[in-house]
Amino acid sequence: MSQKTRRGTPNESMPEFDQAPVLRVRAMPADTNPAGDVFGGWVLAQMDAAGAMTAARRSQGRVVTVGIEAMTFHKPVLVGDELNCYARVIRVGRSSIAVAIDTWVRRYLTDEPYRVTEGVFTFVAIDSQRRPRPSDTWGWQTDDEHGDWT
Repeated sequence: MSQKTRRGTPNESMPEFDQAPVLRVRAMPADTNPAGDVFGGWVLAQMDAAGAMTAARRSQGRVVTVGIEAMTFHKPVLVGDELNCYARVIRVGRSSIAVAIDTWVRRYLTDEPYRVTEGVFTFVAIDSQRRPRPSDTWGWQTDDEHGDWT
């Protein structure tokens, strides 16, 4: 994923929004609490879905979420925001896959970009009997063979 630096935030790299994120969805009024704020759990669910798609593609099969590490919320998501989840595999274990997910929004009507949250989600590849499926059965020789996959 190509990156560029946003003016005013020299330590943050902003994704190129024209490049496809793993998941893109608009926050709607039904996703809010009584105070009108988008539920953090809704954002978390979107990130989990993006991570699962990435892990399933990498493992070439079914995966389940087994953990979330280092979840950080930076800014709120507002009704109408376009939520964009960018994901990349950062670690492959015996049957597990760790996926870093960086989530940005473009504010409704203004297109102002903001990083709203980031986290590392861990998935386990499973077989049809829901047992862990070893990574040496996934169909490639090295961890970086599919490095261009997000």
